[in-house]
Amino acid sequence: MHFMSKLPNVGTTIFSVMSALAAQHKAINLSQGFPDFDCDEQLKRMVTEAMEEGYNQYAPMPGIMPLREVIASKIYSLYQQQVNPDTEITITPGGTYAIFTAIATCINPGDEVIIFEPAYDSYIPNVLVNGGVPVLIPLSFPDYTIDWSLVRSKITDRTKMIMINTPHNPTASILTAADIEALQDIVTAHNLLVLSDEVYEHLIFDGAQHLSILRYPELLQRSFVTFSFGKVFHNTGWKMGYCVAPAHLMAEYRKVHQYLCFSVSTPMQYGLSRYLQTPEHYLSLPAFYQQKRDYFLELMRDTRFTPLSSKGSYFQLMQYDRISDEGDKDFATRITKEFGVACIPVSAFYESAKDDHVVRFCFAKKRETLEQAAERLRKM
Repeated sequence: MHFMSKLPNVGTTIFSVMSALAAQHKAINLSQGFPDFDCDEQLKRMVTEAMEEGYNQYAPMPGIMPLREVIASKIYSLYQQQVNPDTEITITPGGTYAIFTAIATCINPGDEVIIFEPAYDSYIPNVLVNGGVPVLIPLSFPDYTIDWSLVRSKITDRTKMIMINTPHNPTASILTAADIEALQDIVTAHNLLVLSDEVYEHLIFDGAQHLSILRYPELLQRSFVTFSFGKVFHNTGWKMGYCVAPAHLMAEYRKVHQYLCFSVSTPMQYGLSRYLQTPEHYLSLPAFYQQKRDYFLELMRDTRFTPLSSKGSYFQLMQYDRISDEGDKDFATRITKEFGVACIPVSAFYESAKDDHVVRFCFAKKRETLEQAAERLRKM
C-alpha cells in the first residue's frame, strides 16, 4: 500500500537520537529534559491510595472535578483570574498532547500559525499534520527576544494563531510585560488566537514573575493555555497535563479531545487533586530549580563554555566558541562520544538549522550527576 506522508521530512527527534547516543557511549545524559531523581513519595502514595480506593475506571472526559476545582483555585491564587472548572479546564495526557489538541481544534488547511524559533520540536509538525502553514520568526540572538515589528510584518489575511512559550524551551528566556502588551495589541487588531505553552510556569528564577496569559482577561478570551504536571512534579513519564481556555473555545477543544483519548489516568488525577491542596508543593519549585541552575553554573565556571542567560525552565544554554568552531550537531555528538556528556544542539530547534554554536544542557539532575558532568567537561 502506498500513501503520501503527512510529515515527509520528519524523522527521529533529536532527543531520541542524543539519548540513544548517550546510552551507547555510557555518557551522562544532560540532553533530554527529564529529571534523574524521583518524584515526591507523598504524591506516589496519594496515587496508590486512589488505586486502592477503587478509582481505576474511566474518568469523565474533561477530567475529575476535584482536580479541575483545585486547578481553578490555584489559578485564582496565583493569577487573580476566575476560571470555571466545569467549562474552562480539561485534563490531558501531557502538555504536548494539550498543544496538539488546541491546534487540531482550530487550524484548518491553509491557516497560518506564527511560531518563534528556536521552537519546541512538536510545534511545526503539529501545524503541518493539521494542514496549517507554519510562519517561522527567529528570536533575536543571544537574548532570544521577540522582534514584534517583524511579527507585524508577517501577519496576512490567512494568519490564524500565534504560539508563545514562556518560560521558553530551549532558550530559558521569559516574556516581559512589554511582550505581553505587544502580543495583545497584535492579536486584538487582527482577531487572532493565541496558544500559550506554559509547562514550566513554576520554574522561573531571580524573583521574576511568570506572566501567564491567565493574568490577562482580554488575552485569555482568545487563548488556549497549556500546562504539565510532569515537568513541575518530576514525573514526566506520567504524561499528565491540562489546558485552560474560555468556554466557547473549550467546548470545541473537547469535541476533538473526546475522540483522541477521551479521558486520562483516573488514579493519577485523584492523587494530583490531593497533592495540589498543599500549595507549597509548587510554590517551592522556583527556589528548588534555581539552586540547581546556580550550582551547575558554579561547576561550569572552570570550563571553556560561556553561559547564556537562563531565566526559567530547567535548561542552560552554553556557547562553545572558545572550544571549537564545529557545527553544534557535530560538537554535541563528539563530546558525547569523547567526553561522556550528552547535550542538545540548539540548531535542532530551527527549521533552517540556524547554528549559533550553542548547546543545551538540562540541569534537572542530582548534584552528583551535575558534578560528574562538569568534571568531564573541564577536560575539554
